[in-house]
Amino acid sequence: MLIIMSIFLATAFIALILALLALVLGKKSNSDREKLTAFECGFDSNKKARAPFSLRFFTVTIIFLIFDVEIALLLPAGLLSCYSDIPMILLTVLILILILILGLIHEWNQGALTWVT
Repeated sequence: MLIIMSIFLATAFIALILALLALVLGKKSNSDREKLTAFECGFDSNKKARAPFSLRFFTVTIIFLIFDVEIALLLPAGLLSCYSDIPMILLTVLILILILILGLIHEWNQGALTWVT
């Protein structure tokens, strides 16, 4: 008898939660149109979708990915000291830092880091 009552109470509790979720999720407020529009950084949602936009967004993304991968390669270098010899790790880290610095200087000379022209 106790098992049947427990099953009945659990079923009733689940049904109550589902009903409350349906009530909350089913409500849509049309009071604020701006909240219902899609948000994308750098784009005005009220203009047409095929409007041209600045390619600097893509440039910043590519630069970020390159430097992010380089830093992700540098982070485990400290943990490698247990498994490999220190001079080899230092040489590898110095080469990666040199690549980072040369890439930063190149991007700076190309003007990719200046946003306002």
